[in-house]
Amino acid sequence: MQGIFEGIFHVAYLSTVLSLGIVMAVKSKGRPYFRLTGVMAITLGLGDAFHLIPRIVALNGAGLESYAAALGFGKLVTSITMTIFYLVLYAAWKQRFGVSRAPLSDAAMGILAALRIALCLFPQNEWFVYAQPLSWAIYRNLPFAVIGLMTVALFYREGRARRDAAAMKIALAVALSFAFYAPVVLWAQANELVGMLMIPKTLAYLWVVFIAYGEFRKCGGPAERA
Repeated sequence: MQGIFEGIFHVAYLSTVLSLGIVMAVKSKGRPYFRLTGVMAITLGLGDAFHLIPRIVALNGAGLESYAAALGFGKLVTSITMTIFYLVLYAAWKQRFGVSRAPLSDAAMGILAALRIALCLFPQNEWFVYAQPLSWAIYRNLPFAVIGLMTVALFYREGRARRDAAAMKIALAVALSFAFYAPVVLWAQANELVGMLMIPKTLAYLWVVFIAYGEFRKCGGPAERA
């Protein structure tokens, strides 16, 4: 039953994110903000597919342990693409608010992203075994968490200053995604039910895409987003 439910949910999620992302990227018509949010959504969907498709197959087949290598490789790819997702979202933030120079946040985002990807590539992560070491899950997610906190702060700060409700919603969605993700990193191996928090975490990311698409449907909003 879990396999059927998760399969339907994940297929619907991937189809929605990729479809909306392609529409925004292809039909942005010279509006960089929507081209960026389209690329962001496509990156999210393609990256998640590497993990979710093997998970669907495993849950409806011989079980997760039998697909440990495929699931581990998928998690590795997703870990890297999620880092890229936040770099694109950061670029979208700059475009949205007309920020041409932000040397401190540029440097911080670049260093944290490079550190996160480097940590993901260490063999000590043991990606291809079923029970991966908790210590390395924490190490590689620490810079990722800081990236998330920076993203929340940037969107909330500018959104509040400019009374931009959509930007503040993006900040909330990102905050929720990390709130649901943190317990999974720390306790999912000890309690499988904790892993169910990945569903609301996924919905939080889907909300980010829907916010961008909703604005896209309204023809892009203020000129600085165009």
